[in-house]
Amino acid sequence: MVVSVQKAAGLMLFVGGAQWILANIVSEALYPGYSINLNWISDLGVGPSAAVFNTSMIALGALTLAAAYCLHYALNRRLFTVALTLVGIGAVGVGIFNENYIAPHTVFALTTFIFSAVSAFASSRFINPPFRRLSILAGAIVLAALVLLGAQVHLGIGNGGMERMVAYPAVLWMLGFGGYFMADPTVPFPG
Repeated sequence: MVVSVQKAAGLMLFVGGAQWILANIVSEALYPGYSINLNWISDLGVGPSAAVFNTSMIALGALTLAAAYCLHYALNRRLFTVALTLVGIGAVGVGIFNENYIAPHTVFALTTFIFSAVSAFASSRFINPPFRRLSILAGAIVLAALVLLGAQVHLGIGNGGMERMVAYPAVLWMLGFGGYFMADPTVPFPG
């Protein structure tokens, strides 16, 4: 059976996002006293949960990079390719440089967050509704939550909760986008 490049890319994005969510759950369980309200996601990258979390981040990044390459080959959408590539590089960087390496970790985390939103926005130019609208919404939520987090406005859910409002919509978009291409890689793209 021949698998299309788009379908393979969709599978990589879906698996990358799904394994990251599951690894976060496992990492939170391994980290004594961890609070999704008070702790940053990256706190999972040190201590007893480090091996699971950091491996998951690197896997997420590697799968995202491979998917970006495949989708560039299939779609030739430069802005989208660059944005998704930066998401992959950022995720790998977060997995390599835990929060003890403050400067590189911060740069890689911000790169992942910002370009996740850019990827969602850029994808809306070549995917069909209703997922087009959901992609714009996901990108807007990521950016709005990132601005609130940067301004230390946590809306009662703590810094950890607000950081999840940045990260989770991005990963949920990735799951949906991966599913979009796995479901039917021959979906016609509007002009």
